[in-house]
Amino acid sequence: MPITTFAKFAERADHSLLDSLRADPQASGDGQDHRPRQVFSGHYVPVSPKPIPAPETVAHSPELFQELGLDEALVHDEQFRRLFSGDISVAQEPMRPWGWATGYALSIYGSEYIQQCPFGTGNGYGDGRAISVFEGVFNGQRWEMQLKGGGPTPYCRGADGRAVLRSSVREFLAQEFMHALGVPTSRSLTLYMSRAESVRRPWYAPNSASFDPDILVDNPAAITTRVAPSFLRVGQLELFARRARSEAHPEARNELRMIVNHLIERNYRPEIDAGLKFSEQVVALAQLFRGRLTTLMADWIRVGYCQGNFNSDNCAAGGYTLDYGPFGFCELFDPRFQPWTGGGEHFCFFNQPAAAEANYQMFWVALRLLLEDNPEALAGLDAIRDGFAKTMQQAIEAMWARKLGLSSYDSALVNELLQLMLRSKVDYTQFFRRLSNIPAGIPEHLASLKQSFYQPSDADLEAAWSRWLQHWRAELMANGDLSTTAAAMQRVNPAITWREWLVRPAYEQAAHGDFSLVKELQDVFSHPYDEPSAEVAARYDRLKPREFFNAGGVSHYSCSS
Repeated sequence: MPITTFAKFAERADHSLLDSLRADPQASGDGQDHRPRQVFSGHYVPVSPKPIPAPETVAHSPELFQELGLDEALVHDEQFRRLFSGDISVAQEPMRPWGWATGYALSIYGSEYIQQCPFGTGNGYGDGRAISVFEGVFNGQRWEMQLKGGGPTPYCRGADGRAVLRSSVREFLAQEFMHALGVPTSRSLTLYMSRAESVRRPWYAPNSASFDPDILVDNPAAITTRVAPSFLRVGQLELFARRARSEAHPEARNELRMIVNHLIERNYRPEIDAGLKFSEQVVALAQLFRGRLTTLMADWIRVGYCQGNFNSDNCAAGGYTLDYGPFGFCELFDPRFQPWTGGGEHFCFFNQPAAAEANYQMFWVALRLLLEDNPEALAGLDAIRDGFAKTMQQAIEAMWARKLGLSSYDSALVNELLQLMLRSKVDYTQFFRRLSNIPAGIPEHLASLKQSFYQPSDADLEAAWSRWLQHWRAELMANGDLSTTAAAMQRVNPAITWREWLVRPAYEQAAHGDFSLVKELQDVFSHPYDEPSAEVAARYDRLKPREFFNAGGVSHYSCSS
């Protein structure tokens, strides 16, 4: 039966993290722990969120509500709305009367950093404005619910712990869009905003071409609830490994073991036999995470997604997409596409597999500490690490084969295609969708593809395209029926993508209480592989207009959220 009351919802609470891991022994214990400070040990800090005043419902995910068995009427239930707009005073047993925040470490491309910690030690870095308020089991699946923008925690580094409506709308829509694309991801439950509380952030003036934000903007405060099997990150394991390595306190190594065991329980238990020795479970964990992470990177490239800031603290140890801050989707094809002004080329579109390998390196380093007295297990773990690059290559090659409808990867064909795409300045999503249609002849096919080009093509370029199409179509015909191949390609090449210039009006209108475009985008993004109606295509399947190239807040943006 659907869960129709807040009391029934509260009954689903089952706090495995709080029950099996350790609280910071220096925490207040009552959740009133909001000032920046160092956290030296323990896996979490009890923190009560700060509610936004006069919350308004912006959006919820009907699909996720259905998956969880929640009646949609709950989104307007007073206690439910109060909880997910930051008022945990409504908590009922077995819920806890406070939420929790976690610390983690930061590494960038395998280099450990502590500069972002205000104390210069790494003990003040973690969930600065993310506070989990619920963990429970719904329809046999464990989920954790986390407020983003719920106020400061000890890890806030002096910030206010709030999120603006702009970034909250983006994250809410993006998580559900990625789910609809078939990419493993955290999910969106609810989004509430307050016009009674505004947050001032650097942003871009209208029609600005500035690289960095050039004005301060007041935006309504908002809280979005993101949902995941867990919010454990590679950076968390890394934090406890650093403490164990330096013998920061007597229980440091045991706390590392505890969080690794908790990761297995939360994200991998169905695939790892609990009867195995712990060392064998650790090796199995490394193998499984490698498979999930490499597959995830292939999916990101398949759908044109660029995370923008793929540090170890933004890498979910469960192997799914997490933290939609400075993300973007590639429109004009560029392997170096990077929407975030603070990201740099090292986190660009085609460099994401390399960033993932660096994050996996830190994961592997953390696990090695637990196997130091077991040479056999260490050798197995090291062999898995050594095989990461090959596993990644296989995942990427299989992805390109699926996008192109090939029975096996053809490096020459793919490399020539990428060069032609660059020369023609193609729209990444439109191009592959049009390629997937496979009309009867090459002239018709080329004419269709040219509609996805951002610039006219000359005779030499069109001749090169005709040769490539002839080669590619010959391979397809040798492998089977073209209509079957086209259908398979359309299942992996979406017809609709995220276009920032079409999302911006949604969050701008939402700031004035008009949520119609948010809901429209939810609907459009819910079936991205379906052939859109003429009306939807005319609005959402368009090439990026020239005025939005190099436009601050659209083609590039800071992480001011």
